[in-house]
Amino acid sequence: MNRHRVFTFPTLLIAVCTLLSPGCATAPETGANHWVGTWASAPQIPEPRNVPPAPGVANSTLRQVVHVSAGGKELRVRFSNAFGRTPLTIASAHIAGSAGESAIVADTDRKLTFRGQESVTIPEGALMISDPIAFDLAPLSDVVVSIYVTRAPNDVTSHPGARCTAYLQEGNHVAADELEEAITFEHWYILNGLDVRVPGAGAAVAILGDSITDGRGSTTNENRRWPDYLARRPQENAETKNVGVLNQGIGGNRILNDGLGPNVLARLDRDVLAQSGVRWSIIFEGINDIGTYGGEATDPDRVPATAENLIAAFEQVVMRAHARGIRVFGATILPMEGSFYFTPEREAERQKINEWIRTSGRFDAVLDFDSVARDPEKPTFLSGEVDCGDHLHLNDTGYESLAGSIDLSLFSQ
Repeated sequence: MNRHRVFTFPTLLIAVCTLLSPGCATAPETGANHWVGTWASAPQIPEPRNVPPAPGVANSTLRQVVHVSAGGKELRVRFSNAFGRTPLTIASAHIAGSAGESAIVADTDRKLTFRGQESVTIPEGALMISDPIAFDLAPLSDVVVSIYVTRAPNDVTSHPGARCTAYLQEGNHVAADELEEAITFEHWYILNGLDVRVPGAGAAVAILGDSITDGRGSTTNENRRWPDYLARRPQENAETKNVGVLNQGIGGNRILNDGLGPNVLARLDRDVLAQSGVRWSIIFEGINDIGTYGGEATDPDRVPATAENLIAAFEQVVMRAHARGIRVFGATILPMEGSFYFTPEREAERQKINEWIRTSGRFDAVLDFDSVARDPEKPTFLSGEVDCGDHLHLNDTGYESLAGSIDLSLFSQ
């Protein structure tokens, strides 16, 4: 088939892709109590402007606030050295409820251990998960994870677009009620995810996205990215209250080529398939591919972002997710006229891809975000009500609109 020729898939692989159609996907098994991701961040190598500030992570306490989705009575925390080229040692780690800014709710403070030990060394490129602990985790609450690092690689695994304040103070202060002398910044380092044990049919949705999913243009420290708004909605319904929402958006991310973070086809295993309890995935990507390597753009060292190439990549995501019993929802690409990305040639590619997303039947469901966010009078532009001002990203109202357009019955299947 024409759409597969860029990757020269063998005939057998095309046949398998056809067999693994949306109707063939099987949901993962769920027991009486099982682990589900309630918060996550996609790991990256920090570019120079986003490296940890002085005094650095080594021999310092790093205190980070995260906003969870589903709640429960038992949790575990994930720490990543995915991009470190030497080992990372966490000498002590604690978790507690947030009392605002760097302060913790002291009587909720709990020590994290690793096979019963306070300290853990994470090899280069690896992930470590803490021992489970009893913790009364309320849904949609803020928790504080504090780690004292004694050994850190030069390339500290990060997520630059945290959209919330983190704290760094020299020395070991993991149990301190507040970090009064801390340096502040808006990135996450090392902290990679939080799992909660839930009953029955609880499961997670992992969202593959770019800066629009990462929340560019949203209000800092207010949790107003569209996945944050989405996480609030299942809590209104007893049937969906145990749905975890995992925001795996990366600013500047692309499907076919690396950018600020690995490309989607490279990070799919780690950021979706290896996450705890994932039953659904949303892919909302493509604008950065089109904007940098689409239309008239050429680069012999990059995969051209033609509609054909991107469609082939979307099919790969669906096939690999369906093989794990994960249902995939495809989101249409938003308008971009008025932004630095726009050309008529790139707009034509966007229209072709959106038409395929809407009509191909390859996805288990379609989220038509384009129709939600576009100006009805000028459909190649974002609506002025949702545009943050750069004609590419949304404001808080726009992100709430995207989340509000999603049919929650999708998360009962």
